[in-house]
Amino acid sequence: MALFGHKSYRTLTELVVGCQQGQPRAQRAFYERYQARMLGVCVRYARTVAEAEDIFQEAFVKVFAHIEELDKPESADSWVKAVVVRTAINYYHRVTRPQENLTSYEALSESPSSDDHLKLLAGYDQEAILGLLARLPDAYRLVVNLYLIEGYTHAEIAQLINVPEATARSRFSRARQLLLTLINHHGLQRHEFLG
Repeated sequence: MALFGHKSYRTLTELVVGCQQGQPRAQRAFYERYQARMLGVCVRYARTVAEAEDIFQEAFVKVFAHIEELDKPESADSWVKAVVVRTAINYYHRVTRPQENLTSYEALSESPSSDDHLKLLAGYDQEAILGLLARLPDAYRLVVNLYLIEGYTHAEIAQLINVPEATARSRFSRARQLLLTLINHHGLQRHEFLG
């Protein structure tokens, strides 16, 4: 059975090399390989599906413009995801107002938590959580995605979004509390899986 939609591309390396050589079939297969998954990543960062599609298209323009720089074709999966995440961050900087109003959320308590932040989203319906994430203010949604889902540290997030580390930590703490409030308000229940 042929992989990647065409018999001549049996491995990711062959597919990347085909893209680097400008082969339209390879480019189409490469795009299709990442479309659903990376559009899902974009949805987490965007306010609307239309914004997510814009971010995805912009990211793939960058991917194809710079694919010849990818010297380790086997690392294409992580490289493409990094391009998509960076494009989403750049989109955030371009589209949101620098003085984004977070004052209505400032009163939330910053109660420290000893539980693992990754457990915050575990056990909930993914679509419901994505819906709640979309309701967070842009600055909060950005840090939640970068910290909880992408696994960046607060220091890395601060550098990516050009804020002091304390601001990144504070935004995450407030975003976490707001997300928990939204989860409780909407009555979402954790699913217990027996395994």
